[in-house]
Amino acid sequence: MNTARIAPLVEPTPALTDEARARAHRQIILPGFNELAQRRLAAARVLVIGAGGLGSAVVPYLAGAGIGRIGLIDDDLVELSNLHRQVSHGTADIGRPKVTSLAETVRTLDPAIVVDEHNLRLTAANALEIFADYDLVIDGSDNFATRYLVNDAAQLAGIPLVWGAILQYSGQVSVAWHAHGPGYRDLFPEPPGPDTVLNCAEGGVLPGLCGTVGSLLATEAMKLIAGIGDPLIGRVLTYDALSARTREIPYGRDPQAAAISVLVDLDVTCAVTAAGTPEGSAPDDASISSTDLARLLTDAHERASIDFIDVRSAAEYAGRRVTGARHHDVDLIDAGVLPTAHNGRRAIVYCERDPRSIRAAGALAAAGWENVTYLRGGIDAFARSAPDWIVRGSATPTKGY
Repeated sequence: MNTARIAPLVEPTPALTDEARARAHRQIILPGFNELAQRRLAAARVLVIGAGGLGSAVVPYLAGAGIGRIGLIDDDLVELSNLHRQVSHGTADIGRPKVTSLAETVRTLDPAIVVDEHNLRLTAANALEIFADYDLVIDGSDNFATRYLVNDAAQLAGIPLVWGAILQYSGQVSVAWHAHGPGYRDLFPEPPGPDTVLNCAEGGVLPGLCGTVGSLLATEAMKLIAGIGDPLIGRVLTYDALSARTREIPYGRDPQAAAISVLVDLDVTCAVTAAGTPEGSAPDDASISSTDLARLLTDAHERASIDFIDVRSAAEYAGRRVTGARHHDVDLIDAGVLPTAHNGRRAIVYCERDPRSIRAAGALAAAGWENVTYLRGGIDAFARSAPDWIVRGSATPTKGY
């Protein structure tokens, strides 16, 4: 790791307005900070991946600090279950795009800040084009596929990445910048199997943890932009909320790490076996896209022939589900406890995105089900294609057996 002091990331703006100077007065008077550092913040362009728990915590601090331009990427809508931790959204925002809601929070704090709303999913096809407009990226996403994509895109773009992760009662923060030290893949060379890790929807998260980690992300970004302090390059800061303890884990470059030359959408490839098909599943012709399913549902005869099976947790099912779906947790299917087969009907299994439905479809096909399909992109994609087919709010699961 390069231990030399890192130069400020951006050149300063020519001058601050009187209002900007007054807003940042208590920041400018900090020891080691001055108006020149504040002018660098005003010139900076920061891209934030995710407008959920971490994004809704980090973005207001970026805005309050005086970052001149903030880009937001998220393709999700605000839900009731988000509000306990995603505090930049309110009850009135339920059903609205998260980037729109969060952008309004920024404009309420400081109307002079430029906010870019990218209401889309980050992919290998669009990442480099988007990253080219920013000086630094902050990753507050909630899945490994996006974390690896963001790391690789930031490395190819040559910009620093400040990343954070949270789950249940603990969080992590670090900085990946290959010009000055190791990256995310040096710490975690390969993504974990899609069925080996929990996400926040399954495992939960303590709400205050979002604020703790989010404020650390904002602070690391400010340090890099202004050229102050020692950024978390080559170090991971971990925080355990239950014990109120932090720990620092140093790490370095992996000499055997493969060079990054192209971007790949790992949400597809991380569940693929060497044979080229998703592990435990039939080939891709045993799946259906959200748009194709939405078209099928316009036909009454087709609707009557479909048997929806939700293989997520009972809590996820209760929060939102496809109209008419019955619930049967994928862990039960893995254990050999199968739902009742409705002969003559097409079983369409779905989860939040893909991994659990791929497992379930494969297990049901192996058990002899002849007409089983999984919904590509899960309810996450289907809710955007056919929102009228989504039921929200608490419900007692309709058992699949």
